[in-house]
Amino acid sequence: MALFLRIVLIIMIVAVSLFVLSFLIYIFNLDMKLMAKLAPLFEKHYDKVKRDKHL
Repeated sequence: MALFLRIVLIIMIVAVSLFVLSFLIYIFNLDMKLMAKLAPLFEKHYDKVKRDKHL
């Protein structure tokens, strides 16, 4: 029984930690700040892609 409670406690700690981490990412808009830093890399890649200009 003690092993079961310990496992449940560990799962709850992990779940709460993941929730807090995702909440902080949402509050501080860190996902879009990361994408703003990565945008030049993506633009360089997509500018090199050959495009079919036939409509």
